[in-house]
Amino acid sequence: QVQLGESGGGLVQAGGSLGLSCAASRGTISTYAMGWFRQVPGKEREFVAAISWSGGNTDYADSVKGRFTCSRDNGKNTMYLQMNSLKPEDTAVYYCAARRGSRKYSSIDYAYWGQGTQVTVSS
Repeated sequence: QVQLGESGGGLVQAGGSLGLSCAASRGTISTYAMGWFRQVPGKEREFVAAISWSGGNTDYADSVKGRFTCSRDNGKNTMYLQMNSLKPEDTAVYYCAARRGSRKYSSIDYAYWGQGTQVTVSS
């Protein structure tokens, strides 16, 4: 079992940058593919990015491709999301998760979740 916690959220102006971290306080992420999702009130949790267990493969939602970069350091038991050129529509609670299933885009296939961190982008 893995216990995850996000940090790094906050308020930023449109066009700015923010970096999120996802650290495991219990267990290890090294054997899991990982992902980032985000959610706004009244909407379903939305896929943002995924990374393979080794970090060699990444995948992104079209809405963030070219602006967000997902990476991981298994030695530090931590995953990252660097967000650049932020837009007001990126405002959401961001969650990291460890995947046990095969569908990287589906939140159902992620078994362990962090508590979420708020990202607010002002226009």
